[in-house]
Amino acid sequence: MSFRVDKQSIDDLGIFGRIREQSVYGVYNKTVTHGGSLILEDMFRYPLSEEDKINERGSIISYFQTMGISFPFKSELFDNVEFYLGNTDSRTRLSVYENTLERRFKTALGSDTEYEMIHKGVLSMTEILCNLDRFLKDIESKGVDPSYRKDLDAMKEILSIKEFSPCLKETSFKKFPYAKVAEYDQEFRYDLREKLKLLLSYIYSMDVYISVAGVSAERGFTRAKALPAGTNRLEMKDVYHPLLKNPIANTINVDEKSNMIFLTGANMAGKSTFMKTFSIAVYLAHMGFPVPAAEISFSVQNGMFTTINLPDNMNMGYSHFYAEVMRVKKVAESIGSSKNLIVVFDELFRGTNVKDAYDATVAVSEAFAKNRNCMFIISTHIIEAGETLRERCDNINFLNLPTVMDKGIPRYTYRLAEGITSDRHGMIIINNEGILDILKKRR
Repeated sequence: MSFRVDKQSIDDLGIFGRIREQSVYGVYNKTVTHGGSLILEDMFRYPLSEEDKINERGSIISYFQTMGISFPFKSELFDNVEFYLGNTDSRTRLSVYENTLERRFKTALGSDTEYEMIHKGVLSMTEILCNLDRFLKDIESKGVDPSYRKDLDAMKEILSIKEFSPCLKETSFKKFPYAKVAEYDQEFRYDLREKLKLLLSYIYSMDVYISVAGVSAERGFTRAKALPAGTNRLEMKDVYHPLLKNPIANTINVDEKSNMIFLTGANMAGKSTFMKTFSIAVYLAHMGFPVPAAEISFSVQNGMFTTINLPDNMNMGYSHFYAEVMRVKKVAESIGSSKNLIVVFDELFRGTNVKDAYDATVAVSEAFAKNRNCMFIISTHIIEAGETLRERCDNINFLNLPTVMDKGIPRYTYRLAEGITSDRHGMIIINNEGILDILKKRR
């Protein structure tokens, strides 16, 4: 089962982004092979929602990180092999009886390009098989984590196929005689092609695990511990945003008695960044990936909905407020049909007047808070709504991101504090920038 997440949430969090290298996916994508990058992308698109699978993937990545294992193959080998195995045209099948004088003459002249491509593919496939055989024997001699045993045994079983035995004895991969190429080609492209495709998929997954393990070791990420669904617990210690150069870490705890966080703070205080930080950490944790935090443990959830950068829907004639209303409706329907969701709303109902925004924020937040099997973070500038909710609900944790005034200049700590802030510095910022003075001079 997959962890449910929609396009709005993926876009909010910059999971892929317009520039892949500057996305969360880009942080982890140090894969060597194209096949590995595709598997990694698939993992990002479909986080997990089963405790055992999340912890198993986390164990595999931790194993490769602890062992300091490097990917033992050259990337060009896989480019050659994918092209080679993709050509199953029977007209290109080699025969040991067709090593004619004409063909040898063409080969000597370098004009038999079709044969040379097959030859190159056979050499590359053989080198992969030999390198893999040595690699598996090496890591097995050092001890294999039980979480990776299934994959390792599956690869060993394929390598043990008797037809591969001659290939595994090869020591040079520069050139094979025609008869050997024809023999190996028959096995690789026709008789055992599906077995080799399966083997490649295991190697590509290994590429992902080693890539992610390397990123985790280099950047000091930590393994997330998945807890059983339904307990509704989340503990993050020193969590930070993976794309920031000098991030400020925060610690946060959520449980059934305080499953809603009501977040206040002035403009530029860091509310949106914190909500993205929180949501990205939850997302990565459900992938079984190392998280930018000192510690993290969490109850497995069924999905997550974020509303941080909600655009107007001009094609459907929606104003920003109506787009917000429709988003809240979608989330409400999802909560009704699928329990154990994480819901994040940044500046709820910012698209309407203050009175309506206050009434709607109080009503919706109070209704959401009654779903104690879910987790919520709701931010707002309307601090009065927080005071009302404090009187009505006993399961809301009121947090804020404070601003410190330094000689009339706001300084942002970006660190969570208890309570509801009264910071309002919009006019101070406008005055500090001299906007009103500029306008007065133009009269």
